[in-house]
Amino acid sequence: MTTKASVWRRLVTCLSSLKFYLNVLCLVVTVFVLLQICSFQITQRSLSLPPALLTYLRHQPEHMSENKTAYLVEKLRESVTFLPLKDYRFSNKPLEGHTWFMSSLYDNQTKGEAQYQEFPSDSSKGRHLCLKGVDEHDGSWNSYALAWPEALPTNAVLQEGLTFVSYNQYDYGNLWHGLTAVVPFVAWSLRNQCEKPQKWVLYHWGELRFGMGHWLSEIITATYGQQPKFLRFADQDKPVCFEKAVVMRHNEGGMSRERRMEAFDLIRCKARDYCNISSSERSKPRIGMTLLLRTGARSFRNESMVIDVFKRECKRVDGCEINVSYSNNLTFCEQVGLMQKTDVLVSPHGAQLTNLFLMNKNSSVMEFFPKGWLKLAGVGQLVYQWGANWSGMRHEGSWHDPVGEICQFPDTDRRCMSIYKNAMIGYNETYFGEWARRVLGKFSIREMKELAECNHGNSSLDVCS
Repeated sequence: MTTKASVWRRLVTCLSSLKFYLNVLCLVVTVFVLLQICSFQITQRSLSLPPALLTYLRHQPEHMSENKTAYLVEKLRESVTFLPLKDYRFSNKPLEGHTWFMSSLYDNQTKGEAQYQEFPSDSSKGRHLCLKGVDEHDGSWNSYALAWPEALPTNAVLQEGLTFVSYNQYDYGNLWHGLTAVVPFVAWSLRNQCEKPQKWVLYHWGELRFGMGHWLSEIITATYGQQPKFLRFADQDKPVCFEKAVVMRHNEGGMSRERRMEAFDLIRCKARDYCNISSSERSKPRIGMTLLLRTGARSFRNESMVIDVFKRECKRVDGCEINVSYSNNLTFCEQVGLMQKTDVLVSPHGAQLTNLFLMNKNSSVMEFFPKGWLKLAGVGQLVYQWGANWSGMRHEGSWHDPVGEICQFPDTDRRCMSIYKNAMIGYNETYFGEWARRVLGKFSIREMKELAECNHGNSSLDVCS
């Protein structure tokens, strides 16, 4: 019995030892296979590099390995490629898609937000924006590139802080075109802790601009609490790279009405603070009607008759006060103050209407055009309807003069627009009177409703964001 037990124990021991060795063998084989797979993958990744680069690296001197980082940084620096800011391949559609300005790059397009580019960012793979060139007449002679922070181009200057880079298809002197270029930057700041730019770089068709109209400059000063500083490039061949840059090239394109209104609300509030103008509380209904008139192009042919019509209709409404002003002899703060007192704005089509967003929300706008604009002016005649909608105002319609300058071509011929564009505007006493009564009547109803809400504690504080 003892002998049988001893034999059995020896057999179990033998089998256990064999099982152990088999387990060890399997483990060794598994590790070997895994190492082979890993080695194969590494080889595959290496082989996926461009053959020319592999060949180049294999023929480098051995001492290069001692300072490999410095060597690679220098090669990255040399590889920075500048491209023309204005790409003539897209001259037939300069504003579509990624535009002809910085055409190789695409915008951040978050729904409802302004389309923009930010550098450095994930989309730029951490690279900084660099600009070069001083041309004010041909944007194709100015250029841009992206560069790693450790490998900026040779002789490059690093501009510290935040820089706003603006592309405008139109110009920065016109109130409307300039404002639509600035609004998306304000909207971006609202989404980024109200960050302020240290510098501005302005481009028109890729051509450098070194300033903007006084009114627009005051808007920026009021909004950001500092005068805009425009970057000047010292040398044609000396690039400027930016520690942080935000580029806008679609103006307000992509922005929802809500986002536009937020930006206009902030600018309006900041402008009033800047000019020390506060919203005066009203104890009874009052309507401020302003005739903001022009001299010269698109002025009224018989101005005194137009003024008399609106004065007469204003007198018929309890609490209505009328003001006749000319935008060309008002300072910026005088314009802000005038708009704060205005509930119904009466004005010909023109840049002075850009001030409409400075009125209190829900105010009314009445717009007038010379003959020919309805058929020939295209969407340009709608900009102040858009502006009123975006800033929370009410555009009460437009009057197009049916009588005016005579064109030798058919009235649908585009050549006639050169005659009609800056023509004077006539008047229709009956129509103007009826129109004014309707607008004043509707505003009176809104005013009563707003006062009732205010008395019940539903008014909103006029405080900047």
